Amino acid sequence: MTSLNSIDEVQQALAAQDYVCGRALATVVFLSLKLGRPLFLEGEAGVGKTEIAKAIAAALGRRLIRLQCYEGLDASSAVYEWNFAEQMIAIRTAEASGGADRDALKSELFTEDYLIARPLLEAMRPQPGGAPVLLIDELDRTDEPFEAFLLEALSDFQVTIPELGTIAAPEPPIVILTSNRTREVHDALKRRCLYHWVDYPSFDRELEILHARAPQAAEALSREIVAFVQKLRTEDLFKKPGVAETIDWAKCLLALDVLTISPETIADTIGAILKYQDDIARLQGGEASRILDEVRAELAPA
Repeated sequence: MTSLNSIDEVQQALAAQDYVCGRALATVVFLSLKLGRPLFLEGEAGVGKTEIAKAIAAALGRRLIRLQCYEGLDASSAVYEWNFAEQMIAIRTAEASGGADRDALKSELFTEDYLIARPLLEAMRPQPGGAPVLLIDELDRTDEPFEAFLLEALSDFQVTIPELGTIAAPEPPIVILTSNRTREVHDALKRRCLYHWVDYPSFDRELEILHARAPQAAEALSREIVAFVQKLRTEDLFKKPGVAETIDWAKCLLALDVLTISPETIADTIGAILKYQDDIARLQGGEASRILDEVRAELAPA
């Protein structure tokens, strides 16, 4: 598939990649593709922001290029760097052969042969199958100077390498930016994008996601898993479990041949859904049993 011509097609294409989404998210994805606008996805960790970029790339048959953001990321690390080791070997080889003309050697050293392309530069280059999907993941981990650079790069879809000049994308990449909202991203960057808040799914939606990602799980077990995780999200936790944790927990329970959840299996596998010791400690004693009892009462036939 090379194009998605309707919201329904977007939903169907993503579902074919085991990514289940509602119409609101499918609509903003469709508009982003149709208008050629970057898509900015914000939400808690583990709700599927990164996965949608993977699903879009697979559905369209495009290459996925991922820029994983981190504190201290700068423009040079995101765009390119020179292969200094190879350059030094070339210099030593030229000196040993006695043909070290400084000007000629300098022009030879700063060419494509010694250039290491990083994600932003790679996304500006022609790719087999069409423009790639550029995922700029967890943008909130970077700082404002990088945001300002990114604003310029995404406005013109081009980057400048002083030694080589400006490199412009022949076809703009499909850009998806994500943020876990550990800090606010500047309004100027958000204005360049279409925006969508990716929330925790409803019970029915999460159950549908679990069916797609862990189809081996029996219906009764799947319902217990989803209901338990959704109940956990209402507790006072430092880090609420995301959909990714729901899927991981289901796979752990399947690996243990668990047919129904018990307080003992929760205690044995709690590290699949909670990642902080303080949160795990809250479920010690009778808390897990209390939540499980509430879940079973809600799931019981009327």
